[in-house]
Amino acid sequence: MPTKNDFPPDYVPRRLTRRKKRRGRVALIVGIAVVVIAAIVASTYVVNLVQTFNSKTQVIDNAFPEEESRPVKDPEDGSLNFLLLGVDHGAAGTATSDLLQGGGTDQRSDSMMLMHIPEDRSGVYVMSIMRDLYTDIPGYGSQKINAAMSEGGVPLAVQTVEGMLDTKIDHVAMIDFEGFRELTTALGGVTVTNDFEFTANDTDYFYPVGDIELEGDRALRFVRERKSFIDGDYQRVRNQQKFINAAMSELLSKDTLTNPSTIFEIIDKVSPYLSLDNGFDAATAAGLGVQLKNVRASDIKMFTLPTAGVGTSPDGQSIVLRDEQALSDIGKALKSDTLKAYLDSAKLEK
Repeated sequence: MPTKNDFPPDYVPRRLTRRKKRRGRVALIVGIAVVVIAAIVASTYVVNLVQTFNSKTQVIDNAFPEEESRPVKDPEDGSLNFLLLGVDHGAAGTATSDLLQGGGTDQRSDSMMLMHIPEDRSGVYVMSIMRDLYTDIPGYGSQKINAAMSEGGVPLAVQTVEGMLDTKIDHVAMIDFEGFRELTTALGGVTVTNDFEFTANDTDYFYPVGDIELEGDRALRFVRERKSFIDGDYQRVRNQQKFINAAMSELLSKDTLTNPSTIFEIIDKVSPYLSLDNGFDAATAAGLGVQLKNVRASDIKMFTLPTAGVGTSPDGQSIVLRDEQALSDIGKALKSDTLKAYLDSAKLEK
C-alpha cells in the first residue's frame, strides 16, 4: 500500500476552513440543487443572498491536485465542469474538518457526479458515476472509485476523475445529507413517479408504485436505497436522477423563482451543509446566474457514465468495469464542449 511519500512533496490534502459537526452519510442531490439554484437566483436576490451564501457555506481551501498533474484546459474554452461529491463519513458526530486532517482518511465518496455547463449556457448536463467503478487511483493502483476520498481526500478524488476522463475540473462541491432534508422540507416535499414498490432496508418506509410525495427522511432513504433492487446501485442511480429531475422542476418553477422568501429559505437552510472550492462564492454564482437565467428543468439532462458490466476484482470484491470507449468519447466531448452532440447520438442509460 503506497504511503504519503508516493505523492509529490508539496501535495496538500484538502482542509475545510470552518468546523461544523456532522453525522452519518452525505447525499449528493442537494449539491446540484444549491449550485444551480444559487447561481440562477443570486443574480436576482443578490443583495440579500450574498452574505448568507458566503457566510454559511464552507470553503474547501485545497480542493485540487498540483497543477502539473492535471489535464490542460484550452484557455478559450468557456465551459465549466463541477465535481459533485457525497461523502460517507466515519464515526457519527465526527467533525468534517477533523476527518480531513489526515487527507480524507475514513471517508468514501458514496455518490459522485460530474456536472457540465456548456460555454453557451444553454443547459446543464449531469453524469452519474457508479461508486463501485474499478479504476486507477493515482498512487494507489486500481480500486473502486469511491475509495479515492478515503485515500487522499478531495484532491485525489479530483485527480482520479480528471485522469479517467482526461478533462479538467473547474469547481468542486461536497454536500452533507442534512442539507438534503432541509431542501425537501423547504420545498414542502417533492413528487416522483416510482417504478418499483419496495420497503427501504432496515426501515418501515414503504414506497408504492406510482406518484409519491417525498420529504425529509423518506426522501433521503428513497435516493439512498439499493439493497431492495436486483441491480442494486444501478437502480439507486436511476432513482437519484428521477428525484433530481422532480426537485429541479419544483425549484425552477415560476412559483419558486418568483418567491423571495422560499428562495431565501432554501439558501439559508441548505448552505451550511455545502462545501465549495475557494473559487466559487456568491459573486461567482451571481455571474453564472445571469448566464443561466433562461435554464429550466427541461434543459437539465442526466445520464450515467456507461460501464462494461460487473466483475470481480483480484481480491474478490464485486466491481463495476470501465467502458474504455465511452470514457474516451465522453472525455473528448467534454474537452471540445460537444457533450450535447455526443448525447444526441449515443444511447445511454438515463
